[in-house]
Amino acid sequence: MHNMKNSNSTLDIPKLAELGFDLLELTMYQRIRTICLPFICFFSYWFFAWYGFWIIAFLSLVVMSFVTYGSTSHDLVHNNLGLKRSTNELLLSVIEAISLRSGHAYQVVHLNHHARFPLDDDIEAEAAQMSFFRAILEGFVFQFRIYIWALQNPRGRLSWIIVEGIVVSLIILGAIFVIPFTVIPIVYVGLMIAGSWIIPLITSYVPHDPQAIDAAHQTRLFRGTMLRLIAFDHLYHLEHHLYPNVPHQNWSRLAQRLDPWFDRIGLKSIRFWF
Repeated sequence: MHNMKNSNSTLDIPKLAELGFDLLELTMYQRIRTICLPFICFFSYWFFAWYGFWIIAFLSLVVMSFVTYGSTSHDLVHNNLGLKRSTNELLLSVIEAISLRSGHAYQVVHLNHHARFPLDDDIEAEAAQMSFFRAILEGFVFQFRIYIWALQNPRGRLSWIIVEGIVVSLIILGAIFVIPFTVIPIVYVGLMIAGSWIIPLITSYVPHDPQAIDAAHQTRLFRGTMLRLIAFDHLYHLEHHLYPNVPHQNWSRLAQRLDPWFDRIGLKSIRFWF
Protein backbone atom coordinates (compact mmCIF):
# COMPACT_ATOMS: atom_id res chain seq x y z
CA MET A 1 0.00 0.00 0.00
CA HIS A 2 1.33 3.42 -0.93
CA ASN A 3 0.91 6.11 1.70
CA MET A 4 3.42 8.62 0.35
CA LYS A 5 2.26 11.85 -1.23
CA ASN A 6 3.12 13.06 -4.68
CA SER A 7 6.66 14.36 -4.17
CA ASN A 8 6.90 17.19 -6.70
CA SER A 9 7.33 19.61 -3.81
CA THR A 10 10.60 17.94 -2.75
CA LEU A 11 12.21 18.56 -6.14
CA ASP A 12 13.69 21.78 -7.43
CA ILE A 13 11.67 21.53 -10.62
CA PRO A 14 12.24 24.42 -13.04
CA LYS A 15 9.33 26.81 -13.28
CA LEU A 16 7.58 27.00 -16.61
CA ALA A 17 8.57 30.68 -16.79
CA GLU A 18 12.20 29.55 -16.85
CA LEU A 19 11.59 27.10 -19.65
CA GLY A 20 9.43 29.46 -21.69
CA PHE A 21 5.72 30.17 -21.84
CA ASP A 22 5.91 29.65 -25.60
CA LEU A 23 5.58 25.93 -24.75
CA LEU A 24 1.89 26.61 -24.08
CA GLU A 25 1.31 28.18 -27.48
CA LEU A 26 -0.09 26.51 -30.57
CA THR A 27 -0.56 27.80 -34.08
CA MET A 28 -3.99 27.79 -35.66
CA TYR A 29 -2.80 25.05 -38.02
CA GLN A 30 -1.75 22.86 -35.06
CA ARG A 31 -5.15 23.29 -33.42
CA ILE A 32 -7.07 22.51 -36.61
CA ARG A 33 -4.89 19.50 -37.41
CA THR A 34 -5.24 18.11 -33.89
CA ILE A 35 -9.02 18.45 -33.90
CA CYS A 36 -9.58 17.24 -37.46
CA LEU A 37 -7.30 14.19 -37.50
CA PRO A 38 -9.63 11.88 -35.47
CA PHE A 39 -12.55 12.76 -37.75
CA ILE A 40 -10.44 12.23 -40.88
CA CYS A 41 -9.52 8.77 -39.60
CA PHE A 42 -13.14 8.06 -38.65
CA PHE A 43 -14.57 8.92 -42.06
CA SER A 44 -11.65 7.23 -43.83
CA TYR A 45 -12.62 3.94 -42.21
CA TRP A 46 -16.20 4.11 -43.45
CA PHE A 47 -15.16 5.20 -46.94
CA PHE A 48 -12.51 2.54 -47.47
CA ALA A 49 -14.52 -0.20 -45.74
CA TRP A 50 -17.52 0.57 -47.93
CA TYR A 51 -15.40 0.11 -51.06
CA GLY A 52 -13.71 -3.00 -49.71
CA PHE A 53 -10.25 -1.58 -49.01
CA TRP A 54 -10.08 -3.27 -45.63
CA ILE A 55 -6.37 -2.88 -45.00
CA ILE A 56 -6.57 0.89 -45.39
CA ALA A 57 -9.76 0.94 -43.32
CA PHE A 58 -8.00 -1.02 -40.58
CA LEU A 59 -4.99 1.31 -40.62
CA SER A 60 -7.32 4.30 -40.39
CA LEU A 61 -8.61 3.02 -37.06
CA VAL A 62 -5.11 2.20 -35.81
CA VAL A 63 -4.21 5.84 -36.36
CA MET A 64 -7.51 6.97 -34.85
CA SER A 65 -6.94 4.93 -31.68
CA PHE A 66 -3.51 6.50 -31.30
CA VAL A 67 -4.41 10.13 -31.98
CA THR A 68 -7.54 10.15 -29.83
CA TYR A 69 -6.53 8.78 -26.42
CA GLY A 70 -2.88 9.78 -26.72
CA SER A 71 -3.09 13.10 -28.55
CA THR A 72 -6.30 14.96 -29.36
CA SER A 73 -8.46 13.65 -26.53
CA HIS A 74 -5.55 13.96 -24.14
CA ASP A 75 -5.14 17.65 -24.99
CA LEU A 76 -8.88 18.12 -24.59
CA VAL A 77 -8.81 16.39 -21.19
CA HIS A 78 -6.26 18.99 -20.04
CA ASN A 79 -7.95 21.81 -21.99
CA ASN A 80 -4.59 22.53 -23.65
CA LEU A 81 -5.82 23.57 -27.09
CA GLY A 82 -6.88 27.08 -26.08
CA LEU A 83 -10.54 26.47 -26.93
CA LYS A 84 -13.64 27.85 -25.25
CA ARG A 85 -14.70 25.58 -22.40
CA SER A 86 -17.99 24.63 -24.07
CA THR A 87 -16.23 23.78 -27.34
CA ASN A 88 -13.58 21.78 -25.53
CA GLU A 89 -16.19 19.78 -23.57
CA LEU A 90 -18.24 19.01 -26.69
CA LEU A 91 -15.23 17.91 -28.74
CA LEU A 92 -13.97 15.72 -25.91
CA SER A 93 -17.37 14.06 -25.66
CA VAL A 94 -17.85 13.51 -29.41
CA ILE A 95 -14.31 12.36 -30.24
CA GLU A 96 -14.19 9.86 -27.40
CA ALA A 97 -17.76 8.67 -28.07
CA ILE A 98 -16.91 7.72 -31.66
CA SER A 99 -13.90 5.95 -30.15
CA LEU A 100 -16.41 4.04 -27.97
CA ARG A 101 -15.24 5.61 -24.73
CA SER A 102 -16.57 8.23 -22.34
CA GLY A 103 -14.53 11.39 -22.74
CA HIS A 104 -15.46 12.80 -19.37
CA ALA A 105 -14.83 9.51 -17.58
CA TYR A 106 -11.37 9.67 -19.15
CA GLN A 107 -11.00 13.26 -17.97
CA VAL A 108 -12.02 12.54 -14.38
CA VAL A 109 -9.75 9.50 -14.11
CA HIS A 110 -6.78 11.11 -15.84
CA LEU A 111 -6.84 14.32 -13.81
CA ASN A 112 -7.10 12.19 -10.69
CA HIS A 113 -4.01 10.33 -11.91
CA HIS A 114 -2.05 13.58 -12.10
CA ALA A 115 -3.23 14.61 -8.65
CA ARG A 116 -2.80 11.28 -6.86
CA PHE A 117 -0.10 9.15 -8.48
CA PRO A 118 1.35 6.93 -7.02
CA LEU A 119 -1.32 6.60 -4.31
CA ASP A 120 -3.71 3.66 -4.19
CA ASP A 121 -6.75 5.66 -5.32
CA ASP A 122 -5.16 6.33 -8.72
CA ILE A 123 -7.16 3.79 -10.75
CA GLU A 124 -5.59 4.82 -14.06
CA ALA A 125 -2.08 3.81 -12.97
CA GLU A 126 -2.96 0.55 -11.21
CA ALA A 127 -1.38 -1.41 -14.05
CA ALA A 128 1.99 0.09 -13.07
CA GLN A 129 1.90 -2.13 -9.97
CA MET A 130 0.94 -5.25 -11.91
CA SER A 131 3.02 -7.85 -13.69
CA PHE A 132 3.48 -7.55 -17.45
CA PHE A 133 0.88 -10.21 -18.23
CA ARG A 134 -1.56 -8.89 -15.63
CA ALA A 135 -1.24 -5.43 -17.21
CA ILE A 136 -2.13 -6.95 -20.57
CA LEU A 137 -5.19 -8.64 -19.08
CA GLU A 138 -6.19 -5.35 -17.46
CA GLY A 139 -6.83 -3.98 -20.93
CA PHE A 140 -9.90 -6.18 -21.30
CA VAL A 141 -11.68 -4.54 -18.35
CA PHE A 142 -9.96 -1.16 -18.09
CA GLN A 143 -12.61 0.94 -19.85
CA PHE A 144 -15.40 -0.63 -17.79
CA ARG A 145 -13.49 -0.09 -14.55
CA ILE A 146 -12.67 3.58 -15.15
CA TYR A 147 -16.24 4.25 -16.31
CA ILE A 148 -17.69 2.83 -13.09
CA TRP A 149 -15.09 4.70 -11.04
CA ALA A 150 -15.96 7.95 -12.81
CA LEU A 151 -19.67 7.41 -12.15
CA GLN A 152 -18.84 7.08 -8.47
CA ASN A 153 -16.41 10.03 -8.51
CA PRO A 154 -17.82 12.32 -11.21
CA ARG A 155 -16.27 15.60 -10.03
CA GLY A 156 -19.17 17.60 -11.49
CA ARG A 157 -19.27 15.71 -14.80
CA LEU A 158 -21.91 13.09 -13.99
CA SER A 159 -24.39 14.16 -16.70
CA TRP A 160 -21.70 14.05 -19.38
CA ILE A 161 -20.52 10.62 -18.22
CA ILE A 162 -24.02 9.12 -18.17
CA VAL A 163 -24.95 10.48 -21.62
CA GLU A 164 -21.65 9.33 -23.11
CA GLY A 165 -22.17 5.85 -21.70
CA ILE A 166 -25.62 5.70 -23.26
CA VAL A 167 -24.33 6.93 -26.63
CA VAL A 168 -21.54 4.35 -26.72
CA SER A 169 -23.99 1.59 -25.77
CA LEU A 170 -26.38 2.65 -28.54
CA ILE A 171 -23.57 2.64 -31.10
CA ILE A 172 -22.60 -0.90 -30.12
CA LEU A 173 -26.22 -2.11 -30.12
CA GLY A 174 -26.82 -0.45 -33.49
CA ALA A 175 -23.78 -2.20 -34.96
CA ILE A 176 -25.09 -5.55 -33.71
CA PHE A 177 -28.58 -4.83 -35.06
CA VAL A 178 -27.40 -4.17 -38.62
CA ILE A 179 -25.15 -7.24 -38.88
CA PRO A 180 -27.64 -8.96 -41.26
CA PHE A 181 -27.28 -6.01 -43.64
CA THR A 182 -23.62 -5.05 -43.28
CA VAL A 183 -20.67 -6.01 -41.08
CA ILE A 184 -18.92 -2.67 -41.48
CA PRO A 185 -20.28 -1.17 -38.22
CA ILE A 186 -19.57 -4.26 -36.08
CA VAL A 187 -16.04 -4.50 -37.48
CA TYR A 188 -15.61 -0.85 -36.54
CA VAL A 189 -16.83 -1.56 -33.01
CA GLY A 190 -14.56 -4.57 -32.66
CA LEU A 191 -11.48 -2.73 -33.90
CA MET A 192 -12.06 0.33 -31.72
CA ILE A 193 -12.57 -1.79 -28.62
CA ALA A 194 -9.43 -3.73 -29.49
CA GLY A 195 -7.59 -0.44 -29.90
CA SER A 196 -8.34 0.44 -26.27
CA TRP A 197 -7.05 -2.90 -24.99
CA ILE A 198 -3.39 -1.86 -24.92
CA ILE A 199 -3.95 1.42 -23.02
CA PRO A 200 -3.06 0.18 -19.49
CA LEU A 201 0.14 -1.43 -20.75
CA ILE A 202 1.34 1.58 -22.75
CA THR A 203 0.14 4.45 -20.57
CA SER A 204 0.60 2.91 -17.12
CA TYR A 205 2.80 -0.18 -16.90
CA VAL A 206 5.58 0.93 -19.28
CA PRO A 207 6.14 4.57 -18.24
CA HIS A 208 5.64 4.40 -14.46
CA ASP A 209 7.66 3.19 -11.49
CA PRO A 210 5.45 3.85 -8.44
CA GLN A 211 8.09 2.50 -6.04
CA ALA A 212 10.63 5.19 -6.97
CA ILE A 213 11.72 7.95 -4.61
CA ASP A 214 10.20 11.08 -6.14
CA ALA A 215 8.20 12.49 -9.04
CA ALA A 216 11.23 12.69 -11.33
CA HIS A 217 11.86 8.96 -10.94
CA GLN A 218 8.30 7.63 -10.60
CA THR A 219 7.79 8.22 -14.32
CA ARG A 220 10.51 6.86 -16.60
CA LEU A 221 12.58 9.07 -18.89
CA PHE A 222 12.76 7.87 -22.49
CA ARG A 223 15.11 9.15 -25.17
CA GLY A 224 16.56 8.11 -28.52
CA THR A 225 15.62 8.20 -32.18
CA MET A 226 14.40 4.60 -32.25
CA LEU A 227 11.96 5.11 -29.37
CA ARG A 228 10.77 8.39 -30.88
CA LEU A 229 9.91 6.51 -34.07
CA ILE A 230 8.22 3.64 -32.24
CA ALA A 231 6.19 6.03 -30.08
CA PHE A 232 5.51 8.51 -32.90
CA ASP A 233 7.20 11.16 -30.77
CA HIS A 234 4.90 10.49 -27.81
CA LEU A 235 7.53 9.14 -25.41
CA TYR A 236 7.58 12.20 -23.12
CA HIS A 237 5.44 10.90 -20.29
CA LEU A 238 7.68 12.23 -17.55
CA GLU A 239 7.74 15.68 -19.11
CA HIS A 240 3.96 15.61 -19.30
CA HIS A 241 3.67 14.65 -15.63
CA LEU A 242 5.86 17.58 -14.64
CA TYR A 243 4.11 20.09 -16.94
CA PRO A 244 0.61 18.79 -17.77
CA ASN A 245 -0.49 22.11 -19.28
CA VAL A 246 1.96 21.81 -22.18
CA PRO A 247 0.14 20.43 -25.26
CA HIS A 248 1.52 17.27 -26.83
CA GLN A 249 2.73 19.13 -29.92
CA ASN A 250 5.37 20.87 -27.77
CA TRP A 251 6.53 17.88 -25.73
CA SER A 252 9.72 17.37 -27.72
CA ARG A 253 10.75 21.01 -27.24
CA LEU A 254 9.91 20.75 -23.55
CA ALA A 255 12.11 17.66 -23.33
CA GLN A 256 15.06 19.44 -24.92
CA ARG A 257 14.80 22.29 -22.43
CA LEU A 258 14.53 19.89 -19.49
CA ASP A 259 17.50 17.71 -20.46
CA PRO A 260 20.07 19.91 -18.63
CA TRP A 261 17.99 19.65 -15.43
CA PHE A 262 17.66 15.88 -15.83
CA ASP A 263 21.45 15.71 -16.16
CA ARG A 264 21.92 17.81 -13.01
CA ILE A 265 19.76 15.52 -10.88
CA GLY A 266 21.44 12.43 -12.35
CA LEU A 267 18.35 11.05 -14.06
CA LYS A 268 19.27 8.35 -16.57
CA SER A 269 17.21 7.88 -19.71
CA ILE A 270 16.01 4.60 -21.19
CA ARG A 271 17.08 4.05 -24.81
CA PHE A 272 16.51 1.32 -27.37
CA TRP A 273 19.52 0.94 -29.66
CA PHE A 274 19.97 4.64 -30.52
